[in-house]
Amino acid sequence: TLTEGKPAVTRIVAADGFDQNELLRIAAGVERASEHPLALAIVEAATERDLDIPAVSDFDSPTGKGALGTIEGQRITLGNARFLAEAGVDADPMAAQADALRADGATAIFMGVDSRVAGVFAIADPIKPTTAEALAALRAHGLKVVMLTGDNRTTAEAVARQLGIDAVEADVLPDQKAEVVARLRQQGRVVAMAGDGVNDAPALATADVGIAMGPGADVAMESAGVTLLKGDLNGIVRARELSHATMANIRQNLFFAFIYNAAGVPVAAGLLYPFFGILLSPMIAAAAMALSSVSVIANALRLNRVKL
Repeated sequence: TLTEGKPAVTRIVAADGFDQNELLRIAAGVERASEHPLALAIVEAATERDLDIPAVSDFDSPTGKGALGTIEGQRITLGNARFLAEAGVDADPMAAQADALRADGATAIFMGVDSRVAGVFAIADPIKPTTAEALAALRAHGLKVVMLTGDNRTTAEAVARQLGIDAVEADVLPDQKAEVVARLRQQGRVVAMAGDGVNDAPALATADVGIAMGPGADVAMESAGVTLLKGDLNGIVRARELSHATMANIRQNLFFAFIYNAAGVPVAAGLLYPFFGILLSPMIAAAAMALSSVSVIANALRLNRVKL
């Protein structure tokens, strides 16, 4: 959502006894069965190095956690430290290396081979050039910006510092994102949630306004009320300005229609005839009613000239 959506492997740190290219080759074999952007980055890195990517069996990819499968008789686990621990792999021997990668704003993906941590992948996604500008505009309008991410807190805070985001919710699973949105709504806030992946769908459905940043996952678009086809956060700023202009236009139309009918209906009904001799023929009254509709439509068409 905040980044270009083109993550790439920037570094591979192998544990003692493991080779970087071998880790990448095996990891790509597992991740090739996944559609997650980070998985695609690993596969692309292996392809660029012209590595022979093996086939995977017993593949599984729990949402928001990672991926695992069997390759060449070895059980391979890829994900965060918590996911590796669930698979019986202790990631602590590579924790310091992972923290160093996260401090630079990269996402650290641990890799376990059978019961041993084998290495860690650093995957970085460049921030969109328009992201900082869009967030600054939203803050200038009095909106509070909160980052929700499944990334480690160190990585999330490094990105947040670059973008001037004060509130960060890190290490959150898809359902937990929805819980954060629900909590904000319970505090009386009107919440708009922007996301572009399967992991964001529950939160998009929970928010007052769900904004899918296309091109993203179909399930995200189905859960959202608004889809921005370009995936540019400035689209949120423009959509908000257009919605404000639309609501102002609606209020104008309602006001003018009320005044028009309040003045015209009594005249058309002949209520003023006994006092002032004023009377409208049915033909003129019908024309006046049509003119009312035309004026409302003409005023609404002014929205086409709103500068976004």
